[in-house]
Formats: sequence, structure tokens, C-alpha cells
Amino acid sequence: MSDIEIARAAPIKPIFEIADRLGIPNDALSPFGHTKAKVSLDYIESLKDKPDAKLILVTAITPTPAGEGKTTTSVGLTDGLNKIGKNAMVCLREPSLGPCFGMKGGAAGGGYAQVIPMEDINLHFTGDFHAISSAHNLLSALIDNHIYWGNEAEFDSRRVAWRRVVDMNDRSLCQITSSLGGVSNGYPREDGFDITVASEVMAIFCLATSLEDLEARLGKIVVGYTRDRTPIRAEAVMGPGPMTVLLKEALAPNLVQTLEHNPAFIHGGPFANIAHGCNSVIATQAAMKMADYVVTEAGFGADLGAEKFFDIKCRSAGLAPDAVVIVATVRALKMHGGVTKDELGNENVEAVRDGCVNLGRHIENVTSYGVPVVVAINQFSADTEAEIAAVRELAATYGVKAIDANHWAEGGNGTTALAEEVAKVADSGVSDFSPLYPADMPILEKIETVATRLYRADGINVDQKTLNQINDLQNGGFGDLPVCIAKTQYSFSTDPNLKGAPTGHTLPVREVRLSAGAGFIVVVCGDIMTMPGLPRKPAANRIRINEEGDVEGLF
Repeated sequence: MSDIEIARAAPIKPIFEIADRLGIPNDALSPFGHTKAKVSLDYIESLKDKPDAKLILVTAITPTPAGEGKTTTSVGLTDGLNKIGKNAMVCLREPSLGPCFGMKGGAAGGGYAQVIPMEDINLHFTGDFHAISSAHNLLSALIDNHIYWGNEAEFDSRRVAWRRVVDMNDRSLCQITSSLGGVSNGYPREDGFDITVASEVMAIFCLATSLEDLEARLGKIVVGYTRDRTPIRAEAVMGPGPMTVLLKEALAPNLVQTLEHNPAFIHGGPFANIAHGCNSVIATQAAMKMADYVVTEAGFGADLGAEKFFDIKCRSAGLAPDAVVIVATVRALKMHGGVTKDELGNENVEAVRDGCVNLGRHIENVTSYGVPVVVAINQFSADTEAEIAAVRELAATYGVKAIDANHWAEGGNGTTALAEEVAKVADSGVSDFSPLYPADMPILEKIETVATRLYRADGINVDQKTLNQINDLQNGGFGDLPVCIAKTQYSFSTDPNLKGAPTGHTLPVREVRLSAGAGFIVVVCGDIMTMPGLPRKPAANRIRINEEGDVEGLF
């Protein structure tokens, strides 16, 4: 059966039963139908004195077209932990409509390791993304209205830095001219749209710890500059108050369930390039008060996702992970070893060994944070025992265990061995987490540290214009912010074609962008797209309502 057929055929429990298992009273829930609900922020606040769960991060090797499977592994591991008698829940990001209707398709797991109701999660869900889009675009409207009615803040209309957003891939909106149509429509200027998941409001939403923190962060957003390049913040146009009102209900985390009826929070969804690519801090911290083990994931490979989880999310929220699971597949390792996609079905142990240099570097990088690692080998039917043994051998050279996982086909039953090892490692108390760099390290040195220590670059290449931007931020009081490197996810370098574990490259820094509200500096390395277009044959072409009234073609 297909993923959507598996999800649709599975029995689903009323959300009140899932909440009851976590000890959440009915009056702390705002149900959306029978199968999903928001958990009130007041109830979450009442749990603050309870002990924290063990926190387990799921990350992966460098992505390839062959697939790695972080979300399915996160769900499967959670089900496996519950199978062996642990009280575990999973925290994931919400899918964006853009990829769902574009190229990627749904993002709720796969096979027998899914979160449900799958169609709802992949579509409008509880409306969080719409609220974020509305709050972001309200700020856009307030800026243009402020300029129209006298421009007291003295915006230079050429330097309005706040674009608009929509949660859909639409390349024609990437760069536009706004305010056409005469005097009554304002001052014409260049503008553009990003996809909602690229919004700084999304990043703020996922790092905020309360409504008060949310409003304070929104007020810090730099939305433009005066003619002498003095930053203008969102508070200058009275944006934070009404934006917080629009986000008030959305900030409560969304409770759903896995196919095996284990609890899951799915909340927030920032880009993993120009933002930190993790679910909300509120959801993670709430789960850590409700369960004994919390599994969460970070976007892309460990060089991007795990690094940002550690250096941005954990630093901001005071989190300290107890274990990290690095997901690898034999197929992907063969691609890193030079095998083309059409030859992945053939046994090639030597290519697996060659590709394992990528896995090895990720293990080195993650353990450098002081956190113990377990490797999950996400199995495919064509994998051979000799190929799997090669992965185990590589992991063993780093003192790490690699465990087979067959959750796609078997659900939690396929991850009990992985769950036993992860629980053992998390319970061992050996984790001694610390970020890669101190907050007071100068911005340029932070970039160099990530480039040389994690990417193994020889250094960075910064032109004078970008160096001036960095110096302006350093001297402007933003030097203590962490950096968020935006580069291709397909390589340790900025060349997506350099697979494996390349060395001898440099990291070209093209520009820096301040996300003052979110609390990080985006370092753009290469061409980063914040408004994707649809492919030649978008997924939307096959999505429809069938004769039985069911959604078809979503995944």
C-alpha cells in the first residue's frame, strides 16, 4: 500500500485519549475535530517544575536523491521506545503547502512510521501557517501605511527590508513592483514575496518561549533603514501588538498521534537554510515535561540541521540533548561513494565504504559537541548484509554503534533494537553538551569556526562589501548573536556536486542578513532561494478528491 493508503486504513484514536495518556485534562485542550488539538499555554506553564525528559535529536548524513528518512526514523524510534516500555513522544515540524504541492510531497513520515491524520497535517492542519502569514503581511501593510501617512520613522523607501510572504511556491512573486496605480496607492517601490517558512516571523514563532517573549522578539525585527542607514524596528510602526494577537492561538502546540497511537507534537516549520529548521521551543519544552523521552529532528544533514539545533535552538532555549541519532541509508552512502541513482539496486560494498567518509565526518562533528551518537541504518529492501556490515564497521571505528531499523515496513517493531541502544545511551549521563563557539566570539570568527571545524574548509572568502556588513553588525550591538549558515544542503562545501567529505575548499560568504527578532545572523553562502517555483510537473497536478470523497495523490 502507498503511504496515504496506510495512513487512511489505520484506526485513529480520539485525541482526548492521547491527551489523557499524557495527563492533559480535557479543559486544557482546544480540539480541532476528533483527531487533533492544541494544548493550552496556561497548562504548559503549570508543568514548569516537573523534571525534564531525556532529549534525543534525530539528524542525518548529507542528503542525496536516494533519501535518508529523518522523519520516518523519528516516528519509528518513538514507536520503538514505547514498544520497549518507555514513555516517549515525538516533536516534529509542520509541513509547508509549497513543497506539498510542488516537488517534495507530504512530510508526515512514511510507510508504517507516520503521524496522523496525514491529510490534515499536510494541508491546513490547525491554521498555524496562515496565522504566521497574516502576521507577517500585517507588518508589511503597516510599513507601507506608515510611509504613506508621513513617514515619521524616516524610512528610506529604497531600503525597506521587509518583504511579503505566501505559503505556496510561486516564482512570479519573487520580485515585484508594489504600490502602482497612482497617488492613492502609495509610493511605488521594489518588493517581493518569500515562502512563509522563510519568514523571520516563523523563526521567531519557533524560538519564542511565551506570548510575552514572542511580542518582544517581534518588536526587535529590523524592517528597514533611514537614509543614513539607521535600523528601523517593527515597534516603530506599532507592529508587535497586533501581530501577537494574530499568533496567540497558533502559539499553542498541536497534539496528534502516530500510527501506533503514541503522542506527537507537530508545531512550527522554519526553513533549514536561512533559519534553524527545528520545531518550536514551546512544543519541545512542553513534551519534555509530559514524557520521559522526547525525540525531535532538525532539517537537512547534521552540518546544517544539527549545527543549528545546537548553536541556535539549544543556546536560545537552554536545552541540552542527551543523545543524537544520525540516520544513514546504504543507498545514500553509495551515492556519496560515486554510484549513480540508476545503479543503487546493485550490491557495491566498496562504494558503501567510500561513501561512509560522509557518515564518519558527521559522527566526528556531532561528538565534538560532547553528545553521544547512535547511527540508525534506515533499511531498504535491496540492502545486502555485506553493505550493512560495512556501515557497522565504519561506525565502530568511532566507538559508535550502527543499528538496523526497519520502521518503514514494520513500524515500532522494526526499531526496538535501535530504541534499546538509544535509551541506554541517553540514560548513561555521558552527554556533556556545549555549543561550538561562545556567544562573545566576533561574528567573522564564528563563521570561520563553523567553516573550518564542521565543513573542513580551508577558510572563508569575504569581499569588502560583505565584510563591511559584518563590521556594521558587530559594531551595532549584534556581535553576540549566533550565525545561521545558509548554503546548499547537498555537500559540506557550497558546491552541491562535491559528495562525500570534501576538503581543500573555501566558504564564499556572499552577504549577511540580520534576523534580530529571531536572534541570529544569516550568513548567505551561494544562491539561496526563499521563494521556490513549481517544477515542470508539480505534485499539485495529481492531487484531487476521488469518487469516494478522499484526498488522492498527496503522497
